[in-house]
Amino acid sequence: MNSVLRVPPASPAAAAVYFSASLAFHADVSDVAGALAADGDPGFVVLDSRSTESWDQGHVPGAIHLPTALIPAQAEKLLDKSVPVVTYCWGPGCNGATRAALALAELGFQVKEMLGGFEYWAREGFAYETWQGPAEREADPLTAPVDAEDCGC
Repeated sequence: MNSVLRVPPASPAAAAVYFSASLAFHADVSDVAGALAADGDPGFVVLDSRSTESWDQGHVPGAIHLPTALIPAQAEKLLDKSVPVVTYCWGPGCNGATRAALALAELGFQVKEMLGGFEYWAREGFAYETWQGPAEREADPLTAPVDAEDCGC
């Protein structure tokens, strides 16, 4: 038996429950960017939970800056509990967005985590802001389609 099937896959019913729950907790960079770029209110706010130095280095346009450590004291002053919050941090190697999402959920906010964080926002070629102004880089062909509007997933 190979290592992939050593533990058999979950039943289809169990897999449906698990993957449905996963989508309730996560959004990907492309979906967040698409919702923000569409006309009108996307129905959520984006929260950057990193330090001020990290924020200055680059952040999602329109995001609210609230470092995780300050969430308990400041979230209820800056955010509306009726509006879902999408948190992000540096990237997949960092669990700062998860800690921020937990802190917000404990305060009664509806929250999702943006998978990939700022790293994948920049790597997928979406515009961002720095302390010096707007910035953008070419999309990394390993993370974003080169000649298509979306990946089709």
